[in-house]
Amino acid sequence: MNIVVTGVAGFIGSNLLAKLLGEGHSVTGIDNLSYGNIDNIKPFLTNKNFEFKHGDIANPLMLKDVKADVIVHLASQKIPRYDNALRTLDENYLMLRNVVQKCLLDKAKIVFASTSDVYGKNIKPPFNEESDLVMGPTTVKRWAYALSKMYGEQYIIANNAQYNMNYTIMRFFGSYGPNQNTTWWGGPQSVFIQNIIEGKPLELHGDGLQTRTFTYVDDTVQGVMKCIFHKNALNDVFNIANEPEEEITIKALAELINDLMSDRYKKVEVKYIPYSTFGKYEDVARRVPDITKIKDKLEYIPKFPLKEGLKRAIDWQIARSK
Repeated sequence: MNIVVTGVAGFIGSNLLAKLLGEGHSVTGIDNLSYGNIDNIKPFLTNKNFEFKHGDIANPLMLKDVKADVIVHLASQKIPRYDNALRTLDENYLMLRNVVQKCLLDKAKIVFASTSDVYGKNIKPPFNEESDLVMGPTTVKRWAYALSKMYGEQYIIANNAQYNMNYTIMRFFGSYGPNQNTTWWGGPQSVFIQNIIEGKPLELHGDGLQTRTFTYVDDTVQGVMKCIFHKNALNDVFNIANEPEEEITIKALAELINDLMSDRYKKVEVKYIPYSTFGKYEDVARRVPDITKIKDKLEYIPKFPLKEGLKRAIDWQIARSK
């Protein structure tokens, strides 16, 4: 199978690449390296089944000479905390439009990376794939990312209805592990680990009592593989996440990482950062998945409890920092 992966040098993309090549698939990877890291894919650059194209998927010519059976579209702009939301809205649409046009031309399937952020301010967790998607006001730029992904899901489903384009939509919940970005782009866990390595305080936004459910990257990749290859994944939407029982407050996450690293590094203090630092910003109080659907339809079983996954992520990030 000829599989195209956008954002291949990123966190999930590089881990997915390793899995696909390990199973003998041919992969064309595209990345402009604005957030991805060439080191993440360096071990695979000489693999005869892998072709890397350095460029921006927002440019439609990037896909001109590529043959695709499936395009796994992972490339994305994320939540605009500090910058303008226009780039998030513009580029997420442009990239998706180009991928969809290629899928229509090649009669390829799109496997689209959406996000748990689409559940927004819904106050009735755990969230299943039919749960309401509740956004805040348009005057709060924080929602631009979720809205771009909601639009993306609708755009894909509309192309399926109009042109029979096959798809699978994936809603990721807090993936982490080897190759994660060590800034806020990678999530709070990566920042906490890096700050402890550097002896800096752990910054908690608000009171730190907001909860998340984190998913070790091997489980995320397992879910992506199911969405690519499982016959029951066709033209459907799936949460890819850890068990809902793994829900944790960000404060407790900081304490857990501090404890897990205390045998190698001195514990650091916790510092609370008001949301006003980001301007007019809203956070989500709880984000808890319902993974009944993906378990029942695709035989997905998460294998890494949070504590075990964090130990692996910590070991990787310490080694990366040396």
